Amino acid sequence: MSNHFPPFPQQFTERLTLRQLTLSDAAAIFALRSDERVNRYLDRPACSSLGEAEAFVEKINGSIAAGTSLYWAVCLRENPLLIGTICLWNFSEDGQTAELGYELSPDFQGRGIMSEAVGCVLAFAFGTLGLQTVEAYTHSENAPSEKLLRTHGFRDDADFGVPEDGHRKFILAAGQPPLRFAQSPPDLQSRLQGCTR
Repeated sequence: MSNHFPPFPQQFTERLTLRQLTLSDAAAIFALRSDERVNRYLDRPACSSLGEAEAFVEKINGSIAAGTSLYWAVCLRENPLLIGTICLWNFSEDGQTAELGYELSPDFQGRGIMSEAVGCVLAFAFGTLGLQTVEAYTHSENAPSEKLLRTHGFRDDADFGVPEDGHRKFILAAGQPPLRFAQSPPDLQSRLQGCTR
């Protein structure tokens, strides 16, 4: 599945700006992706250098240009410093399904920031992209991430089970409440509040 997003769909919520990554974010990406607390439940090696972080930014922006993913830097509206990321990727061939991923600096966790970002991205996914399903995977021991997904209406995919790596699959279908923090097309406006482009 290939989408094209000219220009990049920057998003805003009451407290946040969701914008495209730039090479100036490399230091913040390095700090985030090398933090053991962030990586604890993620199936990936820690980022080992600033150069690796720069290459990651270029890779991500290449995939956006190719229309195969969307990846936002999460920032406070009053400060452009990257404090987390959120993405839609792994789009199905028919364009009906995508996978949601996210990470947030531990210094900013526990404030509802990622919940606000997730609500905004889900509104964009269903309201603008017209997705029918969004999937997410989280480790069975990562209780805050599971709580976040359930808060936004995700259901545990019982058929998927819990594989050896411990990651559980969650599914959210279009029209499944609640979708919060977002405002999108008129047909969704009655239940989506607060996210603008």
